[in-house]
Amino acid sequence: MKANTVTQAELAYVQGIRANLGQFIQQMIQVFFVGLVIGMERNVLPVVASADFGVPKTSFLYLMSFVISFGFVKGILNFVAGRLSERIGRKTVLLMGWVAALPIPFLIYYAPSWGWVVVANMFLGINQGFAWSMTVTSKVDITRADQRGFATGVNEFAGYAAVAVAGVVTGYLSHLYGPRPALLWFALAVIALAFATALLFVRETLPWAKAESRRHADGSHRGPRPRFPQGLPDHPGTWEVFKLVSFRHPTFSALCQAGTANKVADALLWVLFPLFLHHRGLTVVQIGWVTGVYGMVWGASQLWTGPLSDKIGRKTPIIAGLWLLAAGIVTVTLVSGLTAWAIAAAVMGVGMALLYPNLIAAVADISHPNWRSSALGAYRYWRDTGYALGAIALGIVAQLAEGVEPAFWFTAAVLLASGAWMLLRAEETHPRLNPATD
Repeated sequence: MKANTVTQAELAYVQGIRANLGQFIQQMIQVFFVGLVIGMERNVLPVVASADFGVPKTSFLYLMSFVISFGFVKGILNFVAGRLSERIGRKTVLLMGWVAALPIPFLIYYAPSWGWVVVANMFLGINQGFAWSMTVTSKVDITRADQRGFATGVNEFAGYAAVAVAGVVTGYLSHLYGPRPALLWFALAVIALAFATALLFVRETLPWAKAESRRHADGSHRGPRPRFPQGLPDHPGTWEVFKLVSFRHPTFSALCQAGTANKVADALLWVLFPLFLHHRGLTVVQIGWVTGVYGMVWGASQLWTGPLSDKIGRKTPIIAGLWLLAAGIVTVTLVSGLTAWAIAAAVMGVGMALLYPNLIAAVADISHPNWRSSALGAYRYWRDTGYALGAIALGIVAQLAEGVEPAFWFTAAVLLASGAWMLLRAEETHPRLNPATD
């Protein structure tokens, strides 16, 4: 009778996109909403910082402060969310993320100074750390290992396509109604819809992870064996997981540094790229289109870069993405004109698409389902702390150089070095291509 019950439980929580298509789509909808919230700021706030908030045009480090606050908060909350979701469930953490988003539009709308925007971005970091993290974890819970690249690619496509859409839409709305009213009403509509749909339609996916764990434990798991790190207890402590992913395991640590490097680049493209274009005469709407090309290409390309890694492995696309992103960033400083900058933005988008979902898939490949959410949280801690570290470093470089171009070259050097680290230190993680052996 007991064996019968276990069999029925396993059948109830079978992994695979087709078997869980409804929930897969719901998680896509959620990450699209999360992308809209962060995308609404991308091309508006850096450009209006001086006019609306009195940020000096040459005070690059002060301008970067809102990204620094976002990066540190999101990085920490990523890890907290991963660990917390293994105790109270993915859906509860997702809903907490949407509650945390509510103060953001009001803080920006009523802000008397740039400090309020910095505080708003701390709440944005909480929203991102809780909500986006859970969409990734939930998709990994309900899909098979051989679909992981596709699943993370689709997830990041939905999120960053929304970033691009929000950048274009809020650019037009800001032109028509002013930046603050545009961000207020756009954000309130998105947050309300997101919370309602999460509450009504999203299912808890933690049982799928527990069912997968049982299959590994009793030997009923089908397919190649993943390269899970050895020597950990079945349910390791918080600090044990964090140390393993951050420092002790060479492949995990290589993936973490690559995540940090890619967010250094994204900090550049979030703040200094719009400023670079603005200083060269582009309007807010034109800047929205160029940054939108970056986001749309990044988002759409993940529909093929994720599945590509399911076929050829994670390591090669990640390294290629880091180096292609570096090439695109350098190109921005060497060309001129709306079309040329849009092409450079597209190159950067493809580079991001090659590395971004496949870093997540690689971490998930070698993380045991008992502590996978915590491992993803630790990786995402280092990745999104890259926003803060990058913003500090880039702000100092631009400040000392009294211009933004040297920050582009600095970022390209970081990406080239990161790709070399991946090449020398990381193993292939795809279980079919590099399975565990006795």
